[in-house]
Amino acid sequence: MLLLALLGSSPCFGQADSVMAADSDMVKISRSPMANKPPDTTRFNRYSLLTPPQIKRRTWIMTGMNVVGYGGVMTALASAWYDDYEKTKLHAFDDSREWLQVDKVGHFYGTWIESRANNELWKWTGMERKKRIWISGLTSFAFQTTIEYLDGRSAKWGWSWSDFGANLLGSGTFLAQELAWDEQRIKLKWSFHRKKYGDPQLNSRSDELFGKSSPERFLKDYNGQTYWASVNLRSFFPKSRIPAWLNVSIGTGAEGLFGANENVGKDDNGNIIFNRPDIKRYRQWYLAPDIDLSKIKTNKKGLKLLFNMLNIVKFPMPALEFSNGKFRFNAIAF
Repeated sequence: MLLLALLGSSPCFGQADSVMAADSDMVKISRSPMANKPPDTTRFNRYSLLTPPQIKRRTWIMTGMNVVGYGGVMTALASAWYDDYEKTKLHAFDDSREWLQVDKVGHFYGTWIESRANNELWKWTGMERKKRIWISGLTSFAFQTTIEYLDGRSAKWGWSWSDFGANLLGSGTFLAQELAWDEQRIKLKWSFHRKKYGDPQLNSRSDELFGKSSPERFLKDYNGQTYWASVNLRSFFPKSRIPAWLNVSIGTGAEGLFGANENVGKDDNGNIIFNRPDIKRYRQWYLAPDIDLSKIKTNKKGLKLLFNMLNIVKFPMPALEFSNGKFRFNAIAF
């Protein structure tokens, strides 16, 4: 996801612009009314001035990148992840109640991030706005659906309708905002803090379930993940004096998860090796201020790139938490 965000926000296509301009059949300025106006500095307007040959060339380049990238990722994933497990006919299983649905929020977030990054990449082609938006949202949804299909053919897992629904919601959230506002006024973000417990048994169980390395924990440890919907206030109140970078965010996470449905672990023979019904499983809700880094004005391309990369992450800030039927204030919330 970080790579997609990097590519989607990077100004590196400026080098490709100069390469394209070197072709004699592509440097002709369009004779539309827009051609008589001074070029705008925004990426969207700059790309809208591309000639039909340029648009066609870039569209083929992006199509090729998508096909090769999609095929390569799917081949690598099938080989590295699924080949070690028995294959079956396509089947479904119900995991909608597992992990207090934190994993479903992760599917929602992931598909939204992919859709947004794809949209930034397709902007470079100069493709018509609505077509670009629909292609971005639907291709991201198709990518996630393919992964769901691979799950459905594995004996260890199965097709999950709740995962499918979360993927659809992520893509739909991107499409709805882009079509309505031509921007993402409500951005989805993620934060994480690695959990350490005073009980050695819980630390051992976390290592077994979620992995020992930090990258594994980022992806798997649902006790440490929080997902946020960050609302840009100025976008909804353009005439107000609210700073353009100031957001309000609503977050959700969970605590006490040491098993998918209950805090019980079994070995391959069905023997119980972990049993902690005393640990309560509960959801957490947060309300916190946030910063939309993409709204900070700068002429430095490096800073713009950095801000867009970091804008998929919610930085620690004070937050009001609601959990276990009570409110509490956190000086710093992840």
